[in-house]
This record gives sequence, structure tokens and C-alpha cells, in this order.
Amino acid sequence: MKTNLVLLIVLFASIKCAAQSTGHEPWSAKQLMEPADLAKTIANPKAHQPYIYCIGPGATIKNSIDIGPGKEKANLEKFKQELSKLPKDANIVIYCGCCPFDHCPNIRPAFTLLNDMKFTNHKLLDIPHNIKVDWKDHNYPVE
Repeated sequence: MKTNLVLLIVLFASIKCAAQSTGHEPWSAKQLMEPADLAKTIANPKAHQPYIYCIGPGATIKNSIDIGPGKEKANLEKFKQELSKLPKDANIVIYCGCCPFDHCPNIRPAFTLLNDMKFTNHKLLDIPHNIKVDWKDHNYPVE
């Protein structure tokens, strides 16, 4: 009986850990954009330019529109208003860069809003560290 109880506890703990480690993000791997790819697009005047939104504390990337931190309801409403002007297939890139990607409080609410509004061509700039390390230190285009 005692062995069964221990096995049951271990089983539940394993299930909980597996669920937490697989975590479900609102984006897929194919919806992540490498900074080098965005920088190349921005630098090419002949390329179709995406709508670039900063949903963090300050717009740094060239041609980006400053929305403000995506964790704040007022900024999400502002973002929603901006998005309502665009076709559902608009080429959209969002970024924050305030902190390490896995801790960022701004990207998930903003990306979820894009999903909820049924946009079909939106990407999240893959900034695993912060905007300085992953953008500025590479001399990518800034405002």
C-alpha cells in the first residue's frame, strides 16, 4: 500500500513537471523571426516592409511603432486600435527586448491579441536575451 502511494505521488509529480516544461506559447516555432532576417529586410528598400510594433518599454528598431508595454491593458487597447486599421494578412512583427525572452511580461499578451484578432501573417522577433545583446550589439538598424 505504501509503495503504491509513493508511486502515485511520483506519477502526479512527473505529469505536472512534464506539463510545465512543455509550456504552451501563443506562437509556433515558424512564427519566430530571427533578428538578422528583420535587419536584412529593413536595410533593403526594395523589400516589402513589415509593420513593426514595439510592445516593450521603448521603440529601438528602425521604423518600429511604439505601443508601450504589452502587459498593460491600456497599451493592449492601443495596439488593438492600431491593428484594426490593417488587413488580416498584413505582415506584422512584434518585439519587446526588455529582458530574457522566457521572462518577458509583454510579448505573450500582445501575440495572443494578434491570434485573437485572427491575423494570419504575424511574427515575434526572437530576442532571447534583450534588445541590446540581440539587436544593438549586432549594429542592426535603430531609430
